[in-house]
Amino acid sequence: MRSAWFAPTSAFMTAPLYNTDILRLAASIPYHERLPAPMGSAEKRSPVCGSRVTVDVDVDEEGRVAAIGMLVRACALGQASSALMAANAIGRGAEDLAAARDALAAWLRGEGGVPDWPGLETLAPALPHSARHPSIRLAFEAIADAAAEARARSAVG
Repeated sequence: MRSAWFAPTSAFMTAPLYNTDILRLAASIPYHERLPAPMGSAEKRSPVCGSRVTVDVDVDEEGRVAAIGMLVRACALGQASSALMAANAIGRGAEDLAAARDALAAWLRGEGGVPDWPGLETLAPALPHSARHPSIRLAFEAIADAAAEARARSAVG
C-alpha cells in the first residue's frame, strides 16, 4: 500500500514537469547576448542545481529598463522563466521588477496566487517541486538587482 507521501495532492502533481509549453519557452530566450557596457548587471546562481543567469540592463532617464542582455546557463525551467522575464521586462522600473521577484517567490512558496506577469502560469507544474524553485527565481532576482544598480548609477551620474 502506498503512503500518503506518494499520493498526488493536486492536479499539478500529475502534470508533466517539462511540458511542451515550458520546453518551447526554454528554446525562445530573447536578448540572449550580454550588453557591451551595461548600466547594471547581476549574476544569480542556484546552489541546488548550479543553474546560473546573468542579466545586464540599461535604463532610460526615468529608470525603466530600456535594454536587456542575458547569459542563461540553466535547466529548462530556469530557461523558461528567463524567457518570460525578458519578454516582458522592457519598460519596467526597478520597483516593479522587485515586486515581480517577490510575488514569484511567494507564489512558489505557496503564499500567493500567480504573479501579475505574463505567462508565469506556464510554470505551475513546478510548484510541487521545491528543488526547482531557485532556478525559476534566478532571472527575476538578477533583473531586479541589475535594474536597481542601473537606477542608482544613473541617479549619481
